[in-house]
Amino acid sequence: MSDPATLQNEAAPSAPERKRPRISIVGIIGELLIFAGLLLALFVVWQLFYTDVQGDRQQAEIVQDLAWAETPEQAVETSTTQTIPDDLKETDIDPPVPSPEYQETFATFMVPRWGEGYVKPISEGVSRPDVLDPLGLGHYPENAMPGEAGNFAIAGHRTTYGKPLRNVDTLHVGDSLIVQTEDIWAVYTVTDWEIVHPSEYDVVAPTPRDVEAGTTGRFITLTTCHPLYSAAERWIVYGELEYWAPTGHGVPAELLEVPQ
Repeated sequence: MSDPATLQNEAAPSAPERKRPRISIVGIIGELLIFAGLLLALFVVWQLFYTDVQGDRQQAEIVQDLAWAETPEQAVETSTTQTIPDDLKETDIDPPVPSPEYQETFATFMVPRWGEGYVKPISEGVSRPDVLDPLGLGHYPENAMPGEAGNFAIAGHRTTYGKPLRNVDTLHVGDSLIVQTEDIWAVYTVTDWEIVHPSEYDVVAPTPRDVEAGTTGRFITLTTCHPLYSAAERWIVYGELEYWAPTGHGVPAELLEVPQ
């Protein structure tokens, strides 16, 4: 009699031969697309979040390194803060203005509506890789300087790299825009805003929107991208000078006011 175990082994079918997996072009393309998607997601995280953290930190350090720079937060915390006397406020003559080199930080920008913690450096030039990305706000070369007759025009990001003009759409007509250099304070008031095509360069003319008029006043213009996360259009804010005054005699009263 045969051993049952032997009979079972004899009856068992042989193991099927393993087939080598075939290389699929569709599968390779799918894996490449997944990898590309992961890279794109990482780039978005870097672009939208890390550059903001990096930009905020770098721009705060730039302001701290300006020995003359005041901040709204410091002014509010100091109970003995003196405001600029009226007899020092000028409106009809040009102030002493800096002559900055390209990329040089020569001023700071404060907007009471954006809170006590908002203060951003302004540097010469509007090149994205050299000025706007690392330094914050940029001044259009050849345009007027703070308080000077003409158009003090500046540009900045609305997203990424510290997004210094992120909340431009919250500004109201009548809001204060405050610029400080080593020598002067310049206080402007928002007068209007509009959305334009990027090719409409006349917004930074000496008299905004009127190239042929020449210099007819003391203006400020803010330019930034619109809509958010796009550069299809530009959001423009216009303002006019209320006054300028020398530093060292207090801060503008507007810096201490809380907009309604």
